[in-house]
Amino acid sequence: MKRGILGLLALAAAVVAGDQWTKRWAVETLAGRFPVNVLGEVVRFTYTRNSGVAFGLGAGTHFPYYIFSIVAAIAIVVLYVRRPDQSRWRRLALALILGGAIGNLIDRVRVGEVVDFIEVGIGRWHWPVFNVADSAVSIGVVLFALNWSRPEPAAPPADADAAGPEVGGAGGSESSAAGAGVERGGAAGPLPGDGAGQPLA
Repeated sequence: MKRGILGLLALAAAVVAGDQWTKRWAVETLAGRFPVNVLGEVVRFTYTRNSGVAFGLGAGTHFPYYIFSIVAAIAIVVLYVRRPDQSRWRRLALALILGGAIGNLIDRVRVGEVVDFIEVGIGRWHWPVFNVADSAVSIGVVLFALNWSRPEPAAPPADADAAGPEVGGAGGSESSAAGAGVERGGAAGPLPGDGAGQPLA
């Protein structure tokens, strides 16, 4: 279990590191500039700050949204501790959600706002600007939902490999028959005649 929780925290830490690095890059490179096209106008970098939750929801309400990040992080750790035998995909999903929640939590506690810079859209239809942490949380939630109804793989019995060959098979029957024949024959009786020195009848 200790190894499993360390793996969860390591993946979450990688998400946090990537999120914080890209946000710092956005502040130093994109702040005060016009949007930068990456794939035409479909994907572009647009620097903005968000005081609400993910994708700009609830911005300007001055609600302490960092509470949601704290609750989410605690819930994920508790869920993992109670169910350490979850599948690989569920563990990945939990790590992504945990890393994304902590990434945005750092911004909210430090400056009260979250740096967003990724914009995706076509024509007039544009998704609200987001960041790496938002992406990690969204992907993690989808992965967890897709794997929620799948049964966990059953562990093989501990004594499956230790069991010997099945008794009573073809080889076993032949050996048993041969042994039975030897037992039925018993010790060799006297040869016909009066003894070893006499001719056979």
